[in-house]
Amino acid sequence: MAVSSVFAPRSDNGPIPWIVAVGASGADGVNDTKALLGALPSTLSAAVMVVIHRSWDHQSYLRDTLASASALPVVILADGQHLQIGIVYIGEPSQHLTLASNGIGELVDDPSRHYRNRTIDLLFHSVAAHAGPRAIGVILSGTLDDGSRGLVAMHEAGGITMVLTPSSSPEHDMPRNAIDFGGPVDLIGSITSIAQGISKACGDQIS
Repeated sequence: MAVSSVFAPRSDNGPIPWIVAVGASGADGVNDTKALLGALPSTLSAAVMVVIHRSWDHQSYLRDTLASASALPVVILADGQHLQIGIVYIGEPSQHLTLASNGIGELVDDPSRHYRNRTIDLLFHSVAAHAGPRAIGVILSGTLDDGSRGLVAMHEAGGITMVLTPSSSPEHDMPRNAIDFGGPVDLIGSITSIAQGISKACGDQIS
């Protein structure tokens, strides 16, 4: 797909809504995610799925934290729930968020912590498999390289890939690793430019 046309609204009417999959980690990743959700229009024609690395053995306040800044409602996914446009979905700390067929969200139990710091890749690979060209993958601040492989899978499935401009701080290298991994990235830019790219691809406008 040509870069010049990648953000043009698409007219294909698939069986599932547009899926925006977002991955981040750490305090900066949480702040980036809040900023992104706050920048998206409340009328966004997509379902948003968010994975942020967090402790598995402590109570999580992620839903309330994101909801405090989001223009869209933020909910904890119920396993087997049909995703709806204009909603942000997260999982539980010990249950990993994924997409199944026909626009259904699925939570993956992982008592042995098999996925560890690969929960973003898990989400992205599932979105690539089940949303294909109706998917947008976004990597925000974080450490390590989780999400890099999944972003390539989303590109190969015809989806759109976006990465936050890397920080100058070496501790926050998730965006840099995603860019350097080898797969094409459609947009590298600020939170504002990413929000605008998502809205344009989904046929929405940010005022």
